Amino acid sequence: MNLENHLQHPVFKCVQEIADTKGQKAFAIGGFVRDIILERPSKDIDIVTEGSGLELAELTAKALGIKKVSYFKNFGTAMFKHGDTEVEFVGARKESYQRDSRNPIVENGTIQDDQERRDFTINALAITLNKEGFGEVVDPFDGLKDISNKVLRTPLDPDITYSDDPLRMLRAVRFASQLGFRIEEESLEAITRNAHRVSIISMERVSVELNKIILSEKPSFGFKLLDKTGLLEQIFPLMLKLKGAEVKNGIGHKDNFYHTLQVLDNVAEHSNDLWLRWAAILHDIAKPQTKRFDPNHGWTFHGHEDKGARMVPKIFKALKLPLDHKMKYVQKLVLLHLRPIALTKEVITDSAVRRLLFEAGDDVDDLMTLCRADITSKNERKVKRYLSNYELVKQRLVELEEKDRVRNFQPPVSGEMIMEIFDIPPGRQIGTLKETIKEAILEGDIPNDLEAAKALLMKEAAKLGLKAKRDLNNL
Repeated sequence: MNLENHLQHPVFKCVQEIADTKGQKAFAIGGFVRDIILERPSKDIDIVTEGSGLELAELTAKALGIKKVSYFKNFGTAMFKHGDTEVEFVGARKESYQRDSRNPIVENGTIQDDQERRDFTINALAITLNKEGFGEVVDPFDGLKDISNKVLRTPLDPDITYSDDPLRMLRAVRFASQLGFRIEEESLEAITRNAHRVSIISMERVSVELNKIILSEKPSFGFKLLDKTGLLEQIFPLMLKLKGAEVKNGIGHKDNFYHTLQVLDNVAEHSNDLWLRWAAILHDIAKPQTKRFDPNHGWTFHGHEDKGARMVPKIFKALKLPLDHKMKYVQKLVLLHLRPIALTKEVITDSAVRRLLFEAGDDVDDLMTLCRADITSKNERKVKRYLSNYELVKQRLVELEEKDRVRNFQPPVSGEMIMEIFDIPPGRQIGTLKETIKEAILEGDIPNDLEAAKALLMKEAAKLGLKAKRDLNNL
């Protein structure tokens, strides 16, 4: 196979001229080649040369008029950007590993050595960049055939490949999930045998791969592979506690592990937001801890949303996920995920809808996406009823937001205004008055405007024995 027509980027012509002049071989390799064949977009070009990758990068950048080149001399790599394309250079190398580390001992090598050290045959494909053979695919391990058959295989013995660098096991699951490939049976068994080796990988690296699995088109595919191979038990054992459906007095409950995966897939159909998908993963995470059996009501999980929300920071910290607004967003959705569902089981009051809008704020649309995804019952009549009421809640959210503007609202009368009107210092009375006004607006007793809030303020202040010292209109 010759892929010359795919090598139109100006970097390839430069590399060809420089490599030929210096008498060294150069190749495009890895994901760039794989994605050409799979007809997937790619913004990264990896170039390997039998010689100095640093020097080839420097000369190529100079020829292209690129001033900024990043050199990583410890790894023998260099990188620069050309437009929106990232180009990385490395010298061909062979590697050997020690058991307690995934950092290899590196020596100079040939293109064959370099291809042998690659994780999968589909990533070991190379394209010749020298004038002689330009565009020819170098495929010593039948990577083209594996792409055609949608199979993930390691170039060498999978036990050695995975034990040497355990991150490759997570990459196998990630590629399978992203590309819809199956992991070859021998390779799958090797992952299962070596799953414990993942413990030598930093959690930061684990989370990068886990997030890529979560962002795949059908993330449950990847999670089922993580579970089957024993990797999930190593990296996120808490999630496995959701597995299993207990039966007592003939009454059972759903398997919350598979329910969670269904919710995750449902969310994935409507959103590419990583943190909304994390909210789907964690929405029922506290069910094992809150599970109780009541002879009169069957299985209950009371308070799992509150306990789950309190568990989120600890989970994010353990998985080295960001502890900023993204974590708080996930925490909020876990805490509120039952609220819209609860509204579908009862008469939908304006007060309840206002409170939902107020507490969810700008995340209310994502919350509704999560709650819609959470409707997974096998009882079709139940699902139909929930979905019908769910649409009513959505409609009321829109109507009340337009009418009352309570999303992220602050009471029209602030604490500072109250202090000035009544000439009082900060204290409990101010909080009481603000809360009274807020509750009155949420309950629909008064509209969300200044005049109505002012009238209620004066009435409630009088009950507390407060007298106005200034007119609110003069503030």
